[in-house]
Amino acid sequence: MSDLISEFNDYRAKMNEKLLADDNKVIKRIFNLDTNAYSEGALDVKTKELLGLVASAVLRCDDCIKYHLETAYKNGVNRTEMMEAMSIATLVGGTIVIPHLRRAYEFWEALEEAGTK
Repeated sequence: MSDLISEFNDYRAKMNEKLLADDNKVIKRIFNLDTNAYSEGALDVKTKELLGLVASAVLRCDDCIKYHLETAYKNGVNRTEMMEAMSIATLVGGTIVIPHLRRAYEFWEALEEAGTK
């Protein structure tokens, strides 16, 4: 797996474990809500991940973008679909989103190179 991907996932897992071990009820509920919000429902998981990706890009959260890119990739989103979603994010968010678009594209390339699904 690419260093870019493994560094992100290792750090995220380590810190999530610490946060959840702190046993804060509100934090645990937010994590649970987040997990359940992206499960299959009226919208399929793939669509929800693309929605999460767009919202994350508009909000300019690189960690969130990486998370949704990887989850979308694992759920069968292809490069064309990802780029269409990111084009909407860039349109809505404006040119300030372009640096995040660059990093998202780089992360997507790493996912494709790693071939992990």
